[in-house]
Amino acid sequence: MADPDDTAPSNSDLRRLRCPECGETYRDRWRCRCGAPLDFADSPTPDGAAPAPDSFDARDGLWAFDDFLAVGDDPRDRVTLGEGMTPLVDADEGRESGEDSETDLSPWNASFKLEYVFPTGSFKDRGATTTLTRARELGVERVVEDSSGNAGAAIATYAARAGIAAEIYVPADAKESKLRAIRRAGAEPVRIEGSRGDVTDACVAALDEEKPAWYASHAWNPAFFEGTATVAHEIALQRGWDAPDAVVTPLGHGTLFLGAHRGFRRLERAGWIDSVPRLYGAQAAGVAPIVRALHGPEAADPDGAVNEAADGIQIAEPVRDREIRAAIDATGGDALAVTEAAATRELDRLHAAGFYTEPTCAVAPAALRTLRERGEIGADEDVVVPLTGSGLKG
Repeated sequence: MADPDDTAPSNSDLRRLRCPECGETYRDRWRCRCGAPLDFADSPTPDGAAPAPDSFDARDGLWAFDDFLAVGDDPRDRVTLGEGMTPLVDADEGRESGEDSETDLSPWNASFKLEYVFPTGSFKDRGATTTLTRARELGVERVVEDSSGNAGAAIATYAARAGIAAEIYVPADAKESKLRAIRRAGAEPVRIEGSRGDVTDACVAALDEEKPAWYASHAWNPAFFEGTATVAHEIALQRGWDAPDAVVTPLGHGTLFLGAHRGFRRLERAGWIDSVPRLYGAQAAGVAPIVRALHGPEAADPDGAVNEAADGIQIAEPVRDREIRAAIDATGGDALAVTEAAATRELDRLHAAGFYTEPTCAVAPAALRTLRERGEIGADEDVVVPLTGSGLKG
């Protein structure tokens, strides 16, 4: 049943949204009336065998996978800066394992997906391009978003590309480097005192004001996950349609984690890969709700302190927590909390090896190190770790 409160311009060609909890469908709405996040009612799956990897034109970026995407059917609506097709590299190539007085250079034995080379310096551009494309398809004139920084910078930048006004609600202590990126894209950062949840509440309250706004949320908006799903498509393509044994990502709201799960599932459904890899999420110690739900409070807070370095994933109440736990269960993966000390050591290792990433990014390779030590990921298993944000963001 359609939502009578929908205010977006009508477009019969747009895919509808469906609530996975109660089944109600909408033309457009930021969440279901029952309170659950929405997804697209149908996600396209191409017919036929996987094409030869060399048939993909890298100049199309992540839009090379448009047959899998529920947005951007008309290329003229796509809001793009050429994002996607980020490098997949051997993490240890050219390095000698061992230890020196400054930095432990023991090998990761993994491939790194260099998501920090996107136009705004983080993987959030994957979701921003598809979210603003959806906004353009709907005829939106103004968007609002709440973010600790990276998502806000991405939404602001792609809104500027689309010619759409944007306001980004951020924590009062957001890093100046991220605020500068928002301002220079012509968007207005709105600083909010209090918790990360307070920032979201203030942003949602803005939707009720007289001035119309569309919620371009990286946590709620299903269009964002259409973009992050392409990380799985690219990994499989770059490996010759062979999925790795495991993927380890940072885990806050789960935009990359769930995007990877959705992307690999679609590839498996299409018959382009044989199986979905195990998915592991690295959370910030002290703010690790998924770890707490799976393993209890001691596992979520192993050293009694919050991992302040990983500010980008300090999400106490992930919007899609049930879906995150379901993806962990379905793939045989796990979630673990990474302390600030462990993340800081890993950041030093990354920088010493030539990977100039931001601190939050370091939790995933740190988690991989722990998972190998525990034997949860075998020494001979193929692993991909996305490096999610640039060190230029501070």
